[in-house]
Order: sequence, then C-alpha cells, then structure tokens
Amino acid sequence: MECKDIEQLLTEALSLTEAHVTSDGSHYKVVAVGECFDGMSRVKQQQAIYTHLAEQIANGELHALTIKTFTPTQWKREKHFNM
Repeated sequence: MECKDIEQLLTEALSLTEAHVTSDGSHYKVVAVGECFDGMSRVKQQQAIYTHLAEQIANGELHALTIKTFTPTQWKREKHFNM
C-alpha cells in the first residue's frame, strides 16, 4: 500500500489536520495529528487508527505499524522530534 493512500484514508476518516506516513519495506510509521485525539487515552488513539486500517492489516497489505498521535497543540511542541 502506498504511503499517500494511507495518509488520505486516515485524513478523510478522522478529519486529521496532518497525516505523515513513511515506509521502510513492510514497516510503516504513521504520525497523525487531529483534534479528534483530544481527551482520548493513548490506547483509544491507537485504536482509532487501527480501526481504519484493519482491512489492510488483515489482508497483509500492511504488516508492521508504528503509530504516533497528537493533537494540534501537542504537535506544535513535538513536531521537531517526530519528523
């Protein structure tokens, strides 16, 4: 699966402010930024991402996945450390 396709899928599904996806072979790293994560536990934030990628994980399009989620306020502080 192409990184841009994952970015688009997550951005549309979760109304994200930003989505950045990189790939190193079969390992994907997702950085998602959106107001939707405000007040959610880390587990719920991860589940929100997994929910929209479940089909791709199940059929093997995505194998290993690292997820980092931020609210826009958090992202302003963390951007330089996570890009």
